[in-house]
Amino acid sequence: MGKHGKHLVWDWNGTLLDDTGAVIGATNAAFAELGLAAITLERYRELYTVPVPKFYERLMGRLPTDEEWIVMDGAFHRHYWQRAESCGLTVGAAELLATRQASGFTQSLLSLAPHAELIPLVRRHGIAERFVRMDGRVDASTDGKSGHMVRHLAALAVPAERVVVIGDAADDAVAAEHVGARAVLYTGGSHSRASLERVGVPVVDSLAEAVAVAEELV
Repeated sequence: MGKHGKHLVWDWNGTLLDDTGAVIGATNAAFAELGLAAITLERYRELYTVPVPKFYERLMGRLPTDEEWIVMDGAFHRHYWQRAESCGLTVGAAELLATRQASGFTQSLLSLAPHAELIPLVRRHGIAERFVRMDGRVDASTDGKSGHMVRHLAALAVPAERVVVIGDAADDAVAAEHVGARAVLYTGGSHSRASLERVGVPVVDSLAEAVAVAEELV
């Protein structure tokens, strides 16, 4: 498990990948197709939640039907993947990952992005070798990350009490709590600081600070 058994589970979108602009652009392009009003970054960060259909409920005043959700999800991902290739890593992310690996600590990647698209993108950014395991979503469910976290840690054989999850969404903290791990949330992604602070775990403004806080938690 690496030095002292400490292990970080990193989120991808909005955490290691600086794709918030792409997400907002894709969201508004999809909304235009669906007849919904455009949304600002501030409003997105205040309303966004997982499962994502609940986010649409906050915008529409009702949950989308199954048929509507298929259209909404398809439109978003079509626009998002057109933009994702031009997104860079969050400032300092590559250096943090390399330094941690060189120090003998282990880390892995767990994302709700589709696995088939996630892995090639991580490899193109030149950081795949930093992780002992990388997992994306392999089904069509809209569930959050909790069940995926169970399977991820089981595959790693890492005890949850030695794990810290670093992500940008409340769902990352929920998934960590579900397995008995700790979490640190980063303000540069999908949620506002105020919405993250309501979760009750440490909230930070940089990935360097996230790693430093994680070191103190386990």
